Amino acid sequence: MKKTNTIINTAIETILTESNAIANLAKLIDADFEEAVKFILNSNGRVIVTGIGKSANIATKIVATLNSTGTPAIFMHAADAIHGDLGNVQKDDVVICLSKSGNTPEIKVLVPLIKNYGNKIVAITGNVDSYLGEHADFTLNAYVEKEACPNNLAPTTSTTAQLVLGDALAVCLLDLRGFTSKDFAKYHPGGALGKRLYLRVSDLVENNQVPAVNETDSIAKVIIEISEKRLGVTAVLNNGTLTGIITDGDIRRMLSKSTQISEVTAKDVMGKNPKTIFEDAMAIDALTTMEKNSITQMLVVDHKNNYVGVVHLHDLIKEGIF
Repeated sequence: MKKTNTIINTAIETILTESNAIANLAKLIDADFEEAVKFILNSNGRVIVTGIGKSANIATKIVATLNSTGTPAIFMHAADAIHGDLGNVQKDDVVICLSKSGNTPEIKVLVPLIKNYGNKIVAITGNVDSYLGEHADFTLNAYVEKEACPNNLAPTTSTTAQLVLGDALAVCLLDLRGFTSKDFAKYHPGGALGKRLYLRVSDLVENNQVPAVNETDSIAKVIIEISEKRLGVTAVLNNGTLTGIITDGDIRRMLSKSTQISEVTAKDVMGKNPKTIFEDAMAIDALTTMEKNSITQMLVVDHKNNYVGVVHLHDLIKEGIF
């Protein structure tokens, strides 16, 4: 078994080998990359991403990234393509072909078939002088000096380079399409990420109770209202107009100072000018405001400043936004 320091050194060497290779890719970006991006952007078809072996695995990730950023894409395994799956390629589709050597038998069979269909090929290859590199319409140079594998055999640095070029393509297309966070939310409705982008305060408060007391109400009534509504807070109103807020912390502090509470009213205890948020605001904005002000609840109002409810930190935690 390797000693710990040897393991750590190997890990560091692997990371440095790959990071240096990735940094070198920036020097290899040329006019073909720009033209490939423009062609895909203006294409009326989809992007078909293909490869074999580990390149096929990278191709599936590139497909996922393109789809999630507004460029329709599908994966086609190079070996399956020459055994029937070539039917996936339709008119106007652009084919991105990944291959380190650019000379694998499947690629040599596949490339002329695609070109016979009239489709354009974007090559991502570590060998621009290969069969793939010379026959592609656009060739993206994914050259790496060596694999991170100590035997220089297992695809490591080379597949990372392919992945990075795929990301660069996707980000360029995203930028040119003017793809926004709202667009991103449409393609990522599930999970915490999606909720951060589309969930609104109104979605959180619609099932919450709406605690409220009048300025003239007794502290006893305030305590009952806070306890029954289970949000740790109540709004204070004057003829229906929001004028203040009382939290359970306010009640504790008041009781610690005095036991003579029979004459105390909500107005005497409330905090004035409470932090509020519009019901159509994004939930993530509520979280940001809570964190900034070190609070756990906010009163929610409509655009006429009518009080409509309470958003609690627990609501944000429950939805996975916190």
